[in-house]
Amino acid sequence: MTVDRRGFVIRTGAGAAGLTIGLSGCEPGSGGSARSPVQDNWPTDPDALAAAYRDNIYTRLLGIRPHLPAHEHVSRLGGGRMDPEVIAAMAEANAFFVDMHELMAAAGARIAELVGAEAALVTSGGFSAMVLGAAGCLTGTDSERVHALPLPTWPRRECLIQTPHRFGYDRAYRDAGMTIVEAGTREEFRAQLSERTAMIAALATAERQTMFAPPAPVDWAPAPGPEVMAVREQIEIGREAGVPVLVDMASDLPTGVDLREFVDAGADLIVISGGKGIGGPQSSGILAGRADLIEAARLNASPNDAIGRGMKVGKEEIVGLVVALERYVARDVESWVAGWSEMARHIASQLADVPGLTAEVVTNTAGYEDVELTWDPEIIPLTTDEAKAGLMAGEPRLAYLMTVRTRLLREGEDALVVRSLRDLFARAAATS
Repeated sequence: MTVDRRGFVIRTGAGAAGLTIGLSGCEPGSGGSARSPVQDNWPTDPDALAAAYRDNIYTRLLGIRPHLPAHEHVSRLGGGRMDPEVIAAMAEANAFFVDMHELMAAAGARIAELVGAEAALVTSGGFSAMVLGAAGCLTGTDSERVHALPLPTWPRRECLIQTPHRFGYDRAYRDAGMTIVEAGTREEFRAQLSERTAMIAALATAERQTMFAPPAPVDWAPAPGPEVMAVREQIEIGREAGVPVLVDMASDLPTGVDLREFVDAGADLIVISGGKGIGGPQSSGILAGRADLIEAARLNASPNDAIGRGMKVGKEEIVGLVVALERYVARDVESWVAGWSEMARHIASQLADVPGLTAEVVTNTAGYEDVELTWDPEIIPLTTDEAKAGLMAGEPRLAYLMTVRTRLLREGEDALVVRSLRDLFARAAATS
């Protein structure tokens, strides 16, 4: 079976069809409320929540309907959610003006302290951090080279990546001006290292699953084999060769990796998304690592007139990210993640009596639990496309990726998810 980030796949076997609702055709959106999002009084009663989904800033201002986020943090589906304290900090930051160079330096110093790195830079998302990290490795602090990008004329401009660590977003390194050199085996990887290699790029997710996607049920995404180079192995090779290693761990927190894991392992640069597990603004990110490389990246970044000028981060987003990261570091991650699994088990139990439907609790590759739905097409005559369309046409709308994922759901929204799924499948069964 092939599953990708945009797929909507039928899982077959024993006469059952399976529901894998991907991104294709889903409208972007995010849960909203008629109440101020800064107030910590989001309703938990399902009927009050349903009313909020009918009447909110998106419906009133733009006439579009938000959806229940039974999916992973996905930018195309609205990203994540910020705590009221983060939003309040951003609102306060908006009331004042600061020198952006001073703010970037101070925020970078605080973030570096929290992640255990020498230095850090706030970026406009994980992709921006990849571009700026690559740019810094290309130019150093040479101002002429900074202004030459994305068309470097010097020999040291290659980015070495092992094939299993490739993914769609690594075009960020090309956007900075690098030429990607791909190596299939360890032997090829070492052979490709040369005086032209400016950076080694590694993907943390490649250590966990063999497809680039959010965490998936373990039987969908087998663990990588021994031919896949571990991130630490690449860090060691880079150290021996004097080549900086950038590790993209943008989507892996809190369950895939520890916040300080690859800094402690010796990575020269790490990339973290600010708007996923960290819980900061969706359009924020972190580049952290060696002080000299962060300084080089900073010269390439806004507000400087360089390749990153368009990757602007507002003062409010910078403050929001720092507050979110401080809250993340103080969080009891084990209890937090356990709550996701507990909600998944509750949802599955509430769907157990729907004729023809099987709601199975499955462990995903990040180690927490989702709900996988399969059904008997003789009882529930729905194609996967019809199920997808039906859920997105419902009231409220429901979107999810490969399984029912609970990490973005607030208290009370799980009841709406159950209500939407029961309604869809029960109505389909009644027409068979």
